[in-house]
Amino acid sequence: MSSHPPNYEHIDDQMIKMEVNLDNIPGEWLGYVMDLLFEAGANDVFYTPIYMKKNRPGILLQLLCSVEKVNKIKEILFKETTTLGVRYYPLTVHRLERVFKKAETEWGPVTVKEGILNGEVVQRAPEYEECKKLAQLHNIPLKKVYEQVWKEIDI
Repeated sequence: MSSHPPNYEHIDDQMIKMEVNLDNIPGEWLGYVMDLLFEAGANDVFYTPIYMKKNRPGILLQLLCSVEKVNKIKEILFKETTTLGVRYYPLTVHRLERVFKKAETEWGPVTVKEGILNGEVVQRAPEYEECKKLAQLHNIPLKKVYEQVWKEIDI
């Protein structure tokens, strides 16, 4: 496997967690809003089903972003969702050192992200989009691409 320069371990204490409770919002809107939030610089966006006042079903939208992105993201949340209020608060994120390596498969290379703690690899993950592209290009199951990547990186 070949390597790229590492992204060093660090503490990011300038992050903001934002959240809104949503009801009466179509599922299609949620996907659209997620795309807008990522385009605006959100680091992560996720939805959780919840029950709100009077046992109404709803969705909890949560996201992480940098302090600089808060106003743009608030604007998207107010304009594009059914919320009347946004909660947000500071958050610290401890990010592992990340090293990107290339695993060779019979269908082509795949980038593998490794998370390193105290000099030891504690996480490994093939890049999904690259695996998906190879699976579609060669008309093979996605899991077959992953299996070959795992064999290559376990050596």
